[in-house]
Amino acid sequence: MSQLLPPPAPPHLTGDNPLHRAQFRLWQIVTSTVTVAVTVWFFTFNPIAGILAVIVAKHILVAILASGLTRYPATPAADGGSFPENNN
Repeated sequence: MSQLLPPPAPPHLTGDNPLHRAQFRLWQIVTSTVTVAVTVWFFTFNPIAGILAVIVAKHILVAILASGLTRYPATPAADGGSFPENNN
């Protein structure tokens, strides 16, 4: 049976300073941009150095992403982060 009402809105996070969130997101953007720029710069040496830089940059970018997922989650999960299953 389909749901007739939308799910409830997530609770508002108290104590979460919007300025800290903005600074952290800006840090993520800047470090990601620097990582990509350094990777492109390594391609100017030779292709082998560029490929090695891509391999290292991949891990750095995933670490930047993972730090953002746990530090300031978009919505708090009450049940550990799982999505409700669609039972159509």
